[in-house]
Amino acid sequence: MTLLSLSQLTASYGATQALFGVDFEIAEGEALAMMGRNGMGKTTTVRCICRMMPAKGALVFDGHDLSRLPSHRAARLGIGLVPEGRRCFRDLSVTENLSAAARPGAWDAAKVEALFPRLGERRGQLAGSLSGGEQQMLAIGRALMTNPRLLILDEATEGLAPTVRAEIWAAIATLKASGMSMLVIDKSLKELRGACDRVVILERGRSVWDGTMSALSPDVVEAMLGL
Repeated sequence: MTLLSLSQLTASYGATQALFGVDFEIAEGEALAMMGRNGMGKTTTVRCICRMMPAKGALVFDGHDLSRLPSHRAARLGIGLVPEGRRCFRDLSVTENLSAAARPGAWDAAKVEALFPRLGERRGQLAGSLSGGEQQMLAIGRALMTNPRLLILDEATEGLAPTVRAEIWAAIATLKASGMSMLVIDKSLKELRGACDRVVILERGRSVWDGTMSALSPDVVEAMLGL
């Protein structure tokens, strides 16, 4: 069953067009990697899905036309976002950050702390006093507390120490094994190969390649990603 579908998605920042035709689908229980060089439209696509900016084209989540919905209603349908840059509530504690986002479902504070034990050790600590890696764990935990049907992770490991990156990738693998549908934006091809089923590549605001991770050849990686 298709959970999210984008077709000929276009979007602009004022007079400057950023997306010229983004197309992809995510099935229930599937993890899709979205890749591309910097400035190719990945975060803009995420903003459109989460209804943080207007877009044209077909944008459908679980049969609902997202283009007609404000961001809070899109979230209530089950879209959970881990934004680029973490954006925790710095003046709230770890527990307060988690409870602020809580919605009924399988994910609760205890389950988040089992996924990220560091958060359990810092329940009463203000988010602003956490390390960068711990803040990223909190941002993921906060998104999970909304009990999403689709989890979007926008550069969730960028700028983190290798040991923390490994912890977060291990958590992503755990989520994948549990059947969580995910859209993962990252540059780490090795880790994405282990965590995702398929990949879509954006170039200049367009989808230019879509396929399984096993079909992603070195020639495609070099030509379209420069890796």
